Amino acid sequence: MDIEYVRPSEIEKRSFEIIERELIDRGIKLDSRYAPIIKRCIHTTADFDYANTLVFSKDALERFRSLILEGAVIVTDTNMALSGINKKELEKYGCEIHCYMADEDIASEAVKRGVTRASVSMEKAMTIDKPVIFVIGNAPTALITLRESYDRGYRPAFVVGVPVGFVNVEAAKELIISSDIDHIVNRGRKGGSNVAAAICNALLYMMRDGKI
Repeated sequence: MDIEYVRPSEIEKRSFEIIERELIDRGIKLDSRYAPIIKRCIHTTADFDYANTLVFSKDALERFRSLILEGAVIVTDTNMALSGINKKELEKYGCEIHCYMADEDIASEAVKRGVTRASVSMEKAMTIDKPVIFVIGNAPTALITLRESYDRGYRPAFVVGVPVGFVNVEAAKELIISSDIDHIVNRGRKGGSNVAAAICNALLYMMRDGKI
């Protein structure tokens, strides 16, 4: 296989050209509303399964846009997702972003109660006096906690639910999909913090470009 010379500034553009060509070769036709998000997930993972497994609630894109314009707070379940989300785009709207997973009070409370830090982090996020967009790329227990709280009356503003793994991952995602919570969820075992960040960035870039 020959090496293709590509200018550094053109690598991402060339990657998306390859993705577009391979989608055609595979006979996959994306819904134009969601194509930028799906393509960015594929770009992040080199995995074309995302063309078939991403699930969007009704009016998900418009709801995300509305929340960002209102200055919603984003809370992630990993510092990796926190690092990957484009802060410059968020700053345009005055939005804050947090990850509480490494906080000492979260760790001590989780140990005391015998639950995951992700669960306690979600509980802390629920005390924020603003709409919260939950961006979950690692911990299915975060989604389980959100659904349990939803059933008790709490209303998450939006959930990006793409945890990766084997234990309770698929079931936790279905808990969000089967609810009335606005969401973007990836069915199955696949996901990760990089995918969670990719989805948020795709949405922010779509806002920037006037596509939502």
